Amino acid sequence: MVDLRDFVEYEDGNIPLIISVPHGGLLECTSIPQRKTGILGIDKGTIEFSTILINQINQKFKKVSSKEKNPFHIFSKVQRSKIDLNRIEVEAYDQTSFLAREIYNYYHSKIEEWILDNLKIYNRSLLIDIHGFERDKRPIGFRDVDVILGTNNLRSLFHEPVQKRYWGKNIRGIIIQKFLDTDIPIAPGHPRRREYVLTGGYITQTYGTFNIPKSQTIQIEISDRIRIYDEELKDRVINLLVDILFEDLKDFQD
Repeated sequence: MVDLRDFVEYEDGNIPLIISVPHGGLLECTSIPQRKTGILGIDKGTIEFSTILINQINQKFKKVSSKEKNPFHIFSKVQRSKIDLNRIEVEAYDQTSFLAREIYNYYHSKIEEWILDNLKIYNRSLLIDIHGFERDKRPIGFRDVDVILGTNNLRSLFHEPVQKRYWGKNIRGIIIQKFLDTDIPIAPGHPRRREYVLTGGYITQTYGTFNIPKSQTIQIEISDRIRIYDEELKDRVINLLVDILFEDLKDFQD
């Protein structure tokens, strides 16, 4: 009998924060056919980045909480060339593969289960979906950035349209401002310049507030410079995210 935990790493948490990494897996999984279309490359270093982020969030809460606090997390171990968990099911894998179907449904059912539990227990849920991009592959003429936020034009954070003057008064706006204040180039960040912006894929669209009230999602794209090449910058980015997420979730420390 197949143990799906051989293909998906996950752990329950006890604060309303979920960390998802759908494209960081290295497992070749020869029993699953190769996908024929779409992006096939691995988001290298996203699992390592997210593991450090989770551990530091835990350490941050330990300083103020009498109980251990951990985000929920779920990572795909399988290479993206076999399953793309950030796509609708008919595009995510070769439809002849029963195993790929099982892994896909397992990953998404776990996210949905956690969100519904969070809403019941905490009356809110925040999902951070972590991806990677290569800076040298961005379109020519666009502003060079190291972090890209995707919220489907805020639809994954708010059920109703939000007036522009309120854009900065939410976790997306706080992340943008904190990164700009510390000179880490982030998009969106300069509306008057051409920016390489990714609005967020299937996970962000499916589990965001527009579809599930009070369930917020943000896709965070991390450059290869942060993930692979510059350890000091990686530490700065993780520390910023830890502080921002802790501030957003500190009411759940007890």
